[in-house]
Amino acid sequence: MGVKAQKATATRARLVVAARELFATQGYAATGTEAILAAAGVTRGALYHHFADKQALFAQVCEELHGEAEQVIETDAEAQGTAFDGLVAGCLGFLDFMAAPDVRRILILDAPSVLGWEAWNEMDRRHGFGLLIEGVKAAVAEGSLEGEDEALAVMINGALNYGVVWAGQSESPEALARLKSSFVETMTRLRR
Repeated sequence: MGVKAQKATATRARLVVAARELFATQGYAATGTEAILAAAGVTRGALYHHFADKQALFAQVCEELHGEAEQVIETDAEAQGTAFDGLVAGCLGFLDFMAAPDVRRILILDAPSVLGWEAWNEMDRRHGFGLLIEGVKAAVAEGSLEGEDEALAVMINGALNYGVVWAGQSESPEALARLKSSFVETMTRLRR
């Protein structure tokens, strides 16, 4: 990679890192492009060279966070001996990752409204929800769960996403642990 390409890559990375921090602490709506430029130490021209607008930069931040979540889910799931145990472990990894205040704010609270339902849903299906469907299909094929794959995945996904919101809004520091415990109990009851 040439010097010019290296500088461009570094500039893009600084923009994404700065935007992620600001979106996490202030939210999308309260984060102005000037604040992103100042935090990244770049010009407005550099921003628009790499991204069409603030929303496109936000979408890139979301893509990167989804990629990080995907790595956590896959690592936790692959460490298990059965498809069912992998499904549960992957979901617990998802809860831990998404419950981090910065991630929750960006991916769960802001992303659906900023990106729009269709774009957010498509991004989710390429990442975490896609893994969830694979995990449910594997558990059904293994005989650990019964039911229609995608319908089960949709119900689990809804419970996980809303659970993250609930735990984040709870006054109790134990909310996430209670959520995870309830999830494991529920999945254990569903196991065949």
